[in-house]
Amino acid sequence: MDVGCTTKHLEWSAHWFLLFSLLWNVADAQTRYSVPEESKKGSVVGNLAKDLSISFSEISSSKLSIASENGKQYFSVDFKKGDLIVNERIDRESLCGQSSSCVLPVQVVIEEPLQLYRVEVDIQDINDNSPEFHSNEHTLNVAENTLPGSKFPLEVARDADVGTNALKTYVLSKNEYFSLNIITKKDGSKIPELVLDKTADREKEHMHSLILKAVDGGSPPRSGTTHITIKVLDVNDNAPVFEKSDYEIRVSENAPNGTKVLTVRAVDLDEGINGEVIYSFGSHTQGEVQNKLIIDPQTGDILLNAPLDYEDASSYQFDVRATDKGVPVMEGHSRVRIDIVDVNDNAPEVVFTSPPKPVREDAAIGTVIALISTKDADAGDNGKVTVKMSSDYPFKLKPSFSDHYALVTDAKLDREEMQEYSIELIAVDSGSPPLSSNAKVRVSILDVNDNPPSFTQPSYTVYVKENSEPGKIIAGVSAVDPDTGENAMVSYSILDSKVQDVTASSHVYINSDNGSIFSLHSFDYERLSVFQIRVQASDQGSPSLSSNVTVHVFILDENDNAPAIIYPSTAMGSLTHQKIPRSAKAGHLVTKVTAVDADSGHNAWMSYKLAEATDESLFSVNVYTGEVRTRRAVSEEDDSAQTLLVEIRDNGVPAQSATATVSILLEDGTHEPVLDLRQKDPEPIKKTGRITFYLIVSLAAVSVLSLVTFFILLVRCARHSTTRSTCCMRRMDSDDFRARNLQLQLNTDGPIKYVEVLGGDMLSHSQSFRSCLSPLSEFSDFTFVKPSSTLDFKDMISVLDASLPDNAWTFESQQQKPPNQDWRFNQNQRPGPSGGE
Repeated sequence: MDVGCTTKHLEWSAHWFLLFSLLWNVADAQTRYSVPEESKKGSVVGNLAKDLSISFSEISSSKLSIASENGKQYFSVDFKKGDLIVNERIDRESLCGQSSSCVLPVQVVIEEPLQLYRVEVDIQDINDNSPEFHSNEHTLNVAENTLPGSKFPLEVARDADVGTNALKTYVLSKNEYFSLNIITKKDGSKIPELVLDKTADREKEHMHSLILKAVDGGSPPRSGTTHITIKVLDVNDNAPVFEKSDYEIRVSENAPNGTKVLTVRAVDLDEGINGEVIYSFGSHTQGEVQNKLIIDPQTGDILLNAPLDYEDASSYQFDVRATDKGVPVMEGHSRVRIDIVDVNDNAPEVVFTSPPKPVREDAAIGTVIALISTKDADAGDNGKVTVKMSSDYPFKLKPSFSDHYALVTDAKLDREEMQEYSIELIAVDSGSPPLSSNAKVRVSILDVNDNPPSFTQPSYTVYVKENSEPGKIIAGVSAVDPDTGENAMVSYSILDSKVQDVTASSHVYINSDNGSIFSLHSFDYERLSVFQIRVQASDQGSPSLSSNVTVHVFILDENDNAPAIIYPSTAMGSLTHQKIPRSAKAGHLVTKVTAVDADSGHNAWMSYKLAEATDESLFSVNVYTGEVRTRRAVSEEDDSAQTLLVEIRDNGVPAQSATATVSILLEDGTHEPVLDLRQKDPEPIKKTGRITFYLIVSLAAVSVLSLVTFFILLVRCARHSTTRSTCCMRRMDSDDFRARNLQLQLNTDGPIKYVEVLGGDMLSHSQSFRSCLSPLSEFSDFTFVKPSSTLDFKDMISVLDASLPDNAWTFESQQQKPPNQDWRFNQNQRPGPSGGE
């Protein structure tokens, strides 16, 4: 076996043995076994399941692996029994050389959850190596005049085994001239010497043949032999003698080539050429020593011939021979030991015992990510290594034992902030100057569904034209999720909600993949002007997270409704009861044409126009109020029957219109003509008094009814303030409380008297309730009808027609949208029945 390699293993084993001895007393997690070298494959070393308290189910289900620091897989695990078994041949000599202790550290790694156990296996030596000599033949020259007691060093045998199995003694074959002397050195090595017992006589026997046997202490013992031939020489009777029988020196491993290590010196008492000494390496000097060192044959200087490396060999031992030039040649021997002093010339290394695995972003602080160890080929302080991270990371290194660390989490992780960390580890030894090395480890962060989808807008506002075709995209919502994978896959849905007692999903449909919202039918502004839908965005994580957004849908009005004539009603026929005296002056109020438009805004602005008339010079129609008045005074020449065709047109595009026919009779009666109500009559007639009385009673009843209704609704709303039930004090589509404004207006202009009851809020359609009384009517009945919608005009008129005769006063009700704020008409110019009073 190579001496340098053996020495390196010896130092490595001694180093680990010291560390393991220290750790054995403090680390309860370490377990120690022993096994003889050369054990058969499958031999049981120990029971890991029992000694490490690991159940068989954990061993079989967990990902358990065995790792050795030298890279070879000497052991494996029997997953059925939990035993640590021998996996391949173990040669103690190749692992530890001549070291007295050979401990093989084994790392047991369990990956789920990540755990590390350290097991030490003591490799026991067996007597599997015999002592060996470098050569089987050895020749020794002895002068015949050599004095008894002279000693001659012999070749040292080497045994790869240690302890009791190592070399124990030498045995020399029996002879009468020589005996064997064994010298035991400080390190326990044994050196044989041949001792001359009596003077050899060349004339009697010029050559002696001996057998030297080396025996070890094994049981049974093993041995090796070499043959020694001794030649008896004549003449030169003094051999060179060294000043020291042993030389010891320390040399730094970074000493340059040519450095003089030491000088050996020998003295020969002879004179002349018999006293001239030549120095050389002993005949048994190893080739590695002769490659590293050279010796000056004249001076005895030993010089470096090649760089030294402590990590290859910590020391060199060899023999130096001094020979003279006499005949026969005489020689002397000395032993040289050169110890190599370690220099910090090896940077530390970072070794990943368990490669880092991706970690979830919700991992608890202290979660083990990777197992790390360090190594440094140097010795002493030069081989002591510390590891640190180059900068701040949400991780830290937790020391475990003997240059081993666990990389664990040290703070909360957030994949959305950092998806991967590149951690730079710096390993520094304790040498002078210290050496360092860097290693990078990448840690990927696994996503956890910890972010709900977020809409790009806090709310959405959509405008849709009424009567638009169903199936069109009316809006699109979008939400983003900072997570990844399925946790970021967003689907859209409409939450259950009511729109006029109908689910929102019956009005619109949403594409679950892209958030596009489609209409399921065309919308009618007059039935539904605005509604809200709640859209939910949900991810595909587990558990799923979601968020909601409100989409406000406004229906845009189109001019799809013609003005509806309330008075005069076509169901009543021509208004033959409209009579005026021939004494009527210019500006006399004959009647008023009233119409409403179910549309809103510009589409509901109406204008009145006299389309046809029996005598166009006699009557005129107010373009805004629809009032029919005389343009001039009535004369006797005017026809008694006058017919007017009034056209009512809205302001939509295209405009829609309706016509009303008004029949007027001119009377030649003896009774007093009806005065214009704008003139104060000091003596009202009896019917006018009755009408005024009924008006007062009606106003009082309406006022009382309004107060009672308001109080009831106020109490009801207070009781149900936490619900979405219908309330007169609430909007239908929101929970904002808005008080309604009530307005009573009495109009006494002209021969037609009527009362308007106006009500509404800012966000709903205004409602107008109007009662009209004719001064010619003899009925005192007062009918109050509230329409449910603007589409109930015909039904309402039918009710009125069934309850009133032709000459009775009529009831009008309309629903008029407030005009656009940009419209600049004054109060008397606004369209509809309420303008111009």
